[in-house]
Amino acid sequence: MNRIQQLFKQKPSGILSVFMTAGFPQLNDTQTIIEQLQNCGVDMVEVGMPFSDPLADGLTIQQSSQQALQNGMNIDLLFEQLKNIRTSVQIPLLLMGYYNPVLQYGIERFCEQCQAVGIDGLILPDLPLLEYETHCQNIFERYGLSNIFLVTPQTSIERIHQIDMLSNGFIYAVSSSGITGNTDNFDDTQISYFKKLKTLQLQNPIVVGFGIHNKNTFDTVCQHLNGAIVGSAFIRAIANTPNLTETIKAFVARIKQA
Repeated sequence: MNRIQQLFKQKPSGILSVFMTAGFPQLNDTQTIIEQLQNCGVDMVEVGMPFSDPLADGLTIQQSSQQALQNGMNIDLLFEQLKNIRTSVQIPLLLMGYYNPVLQYGIERFCEQCQAVGIDGLILPDLPLLEYETHCQNIFERYGLSNIFLVTPQTSIERIHQIDMLSNGFIYAVSSSGITGNTDNFDDTQISYFKKLKTLQLQNPIVVGFGIHNKNTFDTVCQHLNGAIVGSAFIRAIANTPNLTETIKAFVARIKQA
């Protein structure tokens, strides 16, 4: 088992995953943010690889990616920043981004570097299922990487089961038919969607992203599924802070408070 599988075996519910953008707010903040998130009790971290043409990201994450690119972030530099991360960080780490930069970098070279620095999984929302099966699956598995697929309220039950069969980490359930950054609470339609996913009794745990921004939305998801991912709200919190460590500590405390 890799670290993702071990996490869900040890803690099957109440998982808090946080998305951050590599190289944001400052170029060399990546390792500091990951370490502090772990120290504050976050269960898993998704490290966003900045890309100039995002498909699913809302304005907040788009702007953080643009700033990171302007700061000088790129994939080679990210791997350099992460090369010693496993001396201080034990929680699962995933890289999240888009397929084009990975394809340009070279799929096998990319996966080899992921294994070398201790990455556990990849989230590439625009990687087609067929492309994964025919070109990527063997390479990902060779380097011990879980590929995390996304499902949405429009995804058919048949496709969800197909994704479940191809998965070995968790399934990322997008909470709504939109982009990241929604700050409303969940409506009845979304709650019904969470309940439907639970009734499918999939072999992989399900973690919900998009719209998780406070304790209420986190708790709502965790009542039905295995955990939740916080992204845009975290990016907003750290964007202009004079004290990164204290801001992260306060942010995580607000989400997890008893």
